[in-house]
Amino acid sequence: MNKTRRLAILSRLRANDPNPTTELVYTTPFELLIAVLLSAQATDVSVNKATVKLFPVANTPAAMLSLGVEGVKGYIKSIGLFNSKAENIIKTCRMLLDHHHGEVPQDRAALEALPGVGRKTANVVLNTAFGWPTIAVDTHIFRVCNRTHFAPGKNVEAVEQKLLQVVPKEFAVNCHHWLILHGRYTCIARKPRCGSCLIEDLCEYKEKVYG
Repeated sequence: MNKTRRLAILSRLRANDPNPTTELVYTTPFELLIAVLLSAQATDVSVNKATVKLFPVANTPAAMLSLGVEGVKGYIKSIGLFNSKAENIIKTCRMLLDHHHGEVPQDRAALEALPGVGRKTANVVLNTAFGWPTIAVDTHIFRVCNRTHFAPGKNVEAVEQKLLQVVPKEFAVNCHHWLILHGRYTCIARKPRCGSCLIEDLCEYKEKVYG
């Protein structure tokens, strides 16, 4: 896909949704970090159902730590992999208190050193909580970028690097949200909704589906 077409796609997505954000419900960087940790292999809807009960009880590292692993499990047991996630949350809270004064660090290396936090999670936190121009590539974004030919790549790392190369700075902060929402609601996996797609005429997918 050429530069002109990419720019047209981004401009159209921005016009349609000027201020996109995550569908995870949070009020602080710490809440966002916990929500993203819980969202691995889970839907945002399921995470929000759990955190709406968890965060009023524990929305700081100290409060979460006081719940303990079993206490956290009680709130997140409806989410997949809740056992390991509860353990990672408690370990993460302990590290935040021991090494970062209870604050979520605005540093990639420090974030990725936290238990359960990989590059994708760090990207989401840096982008959504702190406004960094990072682009976290999940299955939705990977699919959209390859299907449309916007930023094709063999794996999520390759797609992320391609996006960082081709997305102009003015679109970089919001690009992650536009692409994930597009993949979640329009360019869906099994049967893309090409007939109602905002960028259908700009997309280079050869097997478009109508009706």
